[in-house]
Amino acid sequence: MMEKLNMVIGAFFSEVGTDLLATLTKFDHNTDKIRNILLVNNAWSDKDFEHAKDEIQNLTYDIEIDGENTEAIKFLESTKDELVDKRKFLLALLENPNLLEHESFTELLWAVFHFMEELEHRKDLSRLPTADYQHLSGDTTRVYGLLIKEWLQYMEHLMNNYPYLFSLALRTNPFDPSAKVEISE
Repeated sequence: MMEKLNMVIGAFFSEVGTDLLATLTKFDHNTDKIRNILLVNNAWSDKDFEHAKDEIQNLTYDIEIDGENTEAIKFLESTKDELVDKRKFLLALLENPNLLEHESFTELLWAVFHFMEELEHRKDLSRLPTADYQHLSGDTTRVYGLLIKEWLQYMEHLMNNYPYLFSLALRTNPFDPSAKVEISE
């Protein structure tokens, strides 16, 4: 059952999670600190993953979105479109009975759904009251923190069970600014 669940989690990161993480890192004021913790590589051991998990538990994520930042508005608009386009995929994930065995991933999916619905119900994301931007910042921060935790767990699973998938995940690591999918010598 855990293998099936990890396949579901892998599909989530392939379709939604990795790209969302890569985008969110641009808005977190602590990205450099997080990046230093999450530069996973082939030499990592189980102990390295445990250390990283301990480190991210103590982090404070700091994502601020306001009406003055045009990049943040573009992020909200594009994320709204992307998540709404992936609604059927995300719903199919929630329908998977194996999710009952993985509370933290279920919590992540609910946070993503909530964020999508918050965005979807706002007609003009560039003209919101300050309190609304603060609320969306909180929703974004919640999704970001949960994504980071699940991504790290998933990376450990890949390292221990699927080295070929782990190789690709390393080359698309959203925390590695020099990551590129092409394999260089």
